[in-house]
Amino acid sequence: MAQRLVVVSDMWGSKKGLWITSYLGYLQQYFNIVFYDSRDLAQIDKNTACSEELYNSFLEGGLELAVSQLLGHETTESHYLTFCAGGTIAWKAAIKGLPVKSLYAVSPIDLDQQEEGPDCPVTLLYGELSSKIPSDEWVIQTKANIEVVPNFGHEMYSDEKIIRKVSLDLLDLAIKKEYQY
Repeated sequence: MAQRLVVVSDMWGSKKGLWITSYLGYLQQYFNIVFYDSRDLAQIDKNTACSEELYNSFLEGGLELAVSQLLGHETTESHYLTFCAGGTIAWKAAIKGLPVKSLYAVSPIDLDQQEEGPDCPVTLLYGELSSKIPSDEWVIQTKANIEVVPNFGHEMYSDEKIIRKVSLDLLDLAIKKEYQY
C-alpha cells in the first residue's frame, strides 16, 4: 500500500505553483498525495501580488492560522514535503502535535526563530545563495539534517534539477520503508 504524502506549497500557493505538478508527476504513483495551498491555509487574499506584502501577511497572523488549519485537517501520520512557508507551517504544526513520519522542507523560511524541532526525521534543503539558511548551532540544537545545494537561491524548488533530486530522495524513502522487514 502506498504511503501518504502531504504536500504544503510555498507562500504563493497555486498562483505561481505550476512547478508543483512536476513533483506530483514523479511522486503520485508511489504515494497517496494530499495537497495544501499555504495561502488558503493562512486565508490570505489571492489578490496579494507583492512578495513583501504576502510575507508580512504570513507574519501578521497568517502563519499561526495556517498551523491551526493544518492541525484541524490532518490526523493521519504522514510524510510531509513542503516548500518555503509550507515548511514553517508543517514544522510548527508538528511541534504542536501534528502526526508527522518525516518532514522534507525545501527552502523553509524563518525556521531559525524556532527553538525546538519536531519529533520526527527532518531534512532541510537550502540553496547556497539563500539568505534563509540557519546557523550550524541551530541545526544541532533542533536535530535537523540540512543540505545546502551550491549555486541555487531561495526559489530553487521550481528548478527541474531540484525537483528530480527531491523526488528521488522521497522515492528512496518510500522504497526503503516498503521493503523493510
